[in-house]
Amino acid sequence: MRPLYHHAHPEIFDTGEHDFETLVLEASHQRPILVDFWADWCAPCIALAPVLEHFMDLYGHAVGLGKVEVDDHMRLAGRYKLRGFPTVILFWNGEEKGRFSGARPLPWIEHFVLEHFPAELERPVRSTTR
Repeated sequence: MRPLYHHAHPEIFDTGEHDFETLVLEASHQRPILVDFWADWCAPCIALAPVLEHFMDLYGHAVGLGKVEVDDHMRLAGRYKLRGFPTVILFWNGEEKGRFSGARPLPWIEHFVLEHFPAELERPVRSTTR
């Protein structure tokens, strides 16, 4: 198993079979949790990572982001019937509410999350345009 990665944002965390129930499913009763299923050999996964970090800079006050390295946690990938990477799944109240695969730009990810939680998420203080 690979060592845990250090994440710059406090609301980004590594998870796997051992703590997925607690850190994702149970925690999603308090706030939406995005889970990024990724692999270190996957170029689109590497491209998506900084976009998700930027999203968390804007919305981390209201959303959590779990990271699952699929080579280390193949059972979780199988449990959610993942077909490609990266796949990001949005959890709320212990259930999947939506998913997408592939690298996406920040405005697309914002729209994806906000269409599921328009009232629950405050708009970010900073603009999403760089």
